[in-house]
Amino acid sequence: MPPLLRTCCTALAAILALGSPAAAKPRAAAAAPAYDLIIENGRVMDGTGNPWFQADIGVREGRIASIGDLHAANAKTRIDARQEIVAPGFIDMHSHADGLAGRLIGLRSPDRQRREARNIVTQGVTTVVVNPDGMGDPGLTVAAQQAELAAAGIGPNAAVLSPHNTIRLAVLGDDYRRKATATEITAMRALVRKDMEAGAFGLSTGLEYMPGRWADTDELVALMQEVAPFHGVHSSHMRSDAEAPMWYIPSRDPGSPTTVLDAVAENIAIAERSHSVGVITHIKARGVYGWGRSREIIAMIDAARARGVQVYADQYTYDTSGSDGKIVLIPGWAMGAPDDLDSVDPIADYFSQMRPKRKPVDRKAALRTTLADPAAKAALYRDIAFAIRFRGGAEHITVFDAPDRSLIGQSLADLARKRGISAEDMAVALQLEGTDAPGGARLRSFSLDENDIDAFMRQEWTATSSDGGVKLPVDGPATHARYYGTFPRKFARYVNDRHALSLAQAVRSSTSLPAQILGLQDRGVLRVGAAADIVVFNDREIRDRADFTNPHQFSTGVDYVFVNGVAEVSAGQATGALAGQPLKRPHP
Repeated sequence: MPPLLRTCCTALAAILALGSPAAAKPRAAAAAPAYDLIIENGRVMDGTGNPWFQADIGVREGRIASIGDLHAANAKTRIDARQEIVAPGFIDMHSHADGLAGRLIGLRSPDRQRREARNIVTQGVTTVVVNPDGMGDPGLTVAAQQAELAAAGIGPNAAVLSPHNTIRLAVLGDDYRRKATATEITAMRALVRKDMEAGAFGLSTGLEYMPGRWADTDELVALMQEVAPFHGVHSSHMRSDAEAPMWYIPSRDPGSPTTVLDAVAENIAIAERSHSVGVITHIKARGVYGWGRSREIIAMIDAARARGVQVYADQYTYDTSGSDGKIVLIPGWAMGAPDDLDSVDPIADYFSQMRPKRKPVDRKAALRTTLADPAAKAALYRDIAFAIRFRGGAEHITVFDAPDRSLIGQSLADLARKRGISAEDMAVALQLEGTDAPGGARLRSFSLDENDIDAFMRQEWTATSSDGGVKLPVDGPATHARYYGTFPRKFARYVNDRHALSLAQAVRSSTSLPAQILGLQDRGVLRVGAAADIVVFNDREIRDRADFTNPHQFSTGVDYVFVNGVAEVSAGQATGALAGQPLKRPHP
């Protein structure tokens, strides 16, 4: 046979062999499940801010293995996400999910229901950043906390921050109402460095709380110089988010108080001087003084970023602050407390050594004594007027619980008008006629303006956070709705209802932006090789249901949530899978 003919015959035989049973064997072998999971027909939003595109996502061994047309591929599980958004799992930049007493109420709790964190994962959250506000368990290093989280088994992933207040207390002890010495700063730096070496994602500070409020800027710059080499963040609850800090009492605190603008300037300075990443956490402009100041704050941050300072913010999606809705308008000094501790620093309750031991006082009797002294009464009414303005005015302060049930749902202004008295008089009446607890009733203030919320939310440097944590119905009604609804509310209210930002922007600010800020290189985006933290939701039906009368209600519209490729939410129901893990920031 001539060589040319032999070559042609060989080629023809090879072509014919492609359809033979022998050639089909490799295809049969490939028919074994190639993926653990395929999410098909979804509108994929990759987290970067790009618009959605149609694609399937294949997951293998907890990672995204493929994105494209996978209709012919085999998988152990297939989910049809037709007409739904498939996005990276949401990252909560400020979460108390590990609790101030984490072993009891947070992700390290012996109670499995706490560790499942169903109120969190049903929002689409796959990672929480814990130890915010400078608060962590005393005596517990980040390494030890990570080990406990890993051993316990948790619903969402957890990224741990090094807590400044806890570290400051460990070094300074009870003598913390002062600047730290050079020796003490050196000791604090060593503890921060140890936490960073263990994989902490940065340093958190609570500069409106004890003992952090006595730390000066130089101390914070020095500590952030330990964080900067690891490219970690400074997540800061600033010294003030209003016309004064929450602890400020006009009759007791001389001098000009720190304003929100002063606090923003300090946080920018810390980032600039330490060459680090600054995050103004739960950014807001609170109270009558603060409304409209978002414009000035945004201009300050934009100017800093324009000159190369890495400054970001995170934000929750409500116009009311305070986890438990127990604001107090009457300062502690007027009710027999040795100082203002009754009304200004609820988080510091956890640090028992930070509060002086004292005998119980009869607040009502002490208040009557104060009112009987004309000079003391004048000072008290000045303080109450400030507190009302700080909280957004009497029209924005609502009663949610009181011995007299007829008061519930009414504003302080409404109650005062009905009695024909001033708002200050009404605040006093609530204390005298109510319970002996500070305030006499459970009051919640709606002290933020939604125009400011919109303005902050639109900024490309603002990520999403909840300032929430793990909650169960047994925790009672004094629970902020943000514990259950922060992320769905962003889509329902601010995308669909108010049109404050686009769907793509809302996804980005909840996914790739926080991942970028934190340095999470394999989360917050949908791409091949990334961790399979994925949320599937209906962008038209997603909605928060929790409110301040009935806060323990799961959000709707989030149909599937995968953490490391495992379903924590399936067909809208939490599974309790405990697929989360403690994350560690990679060393540079």
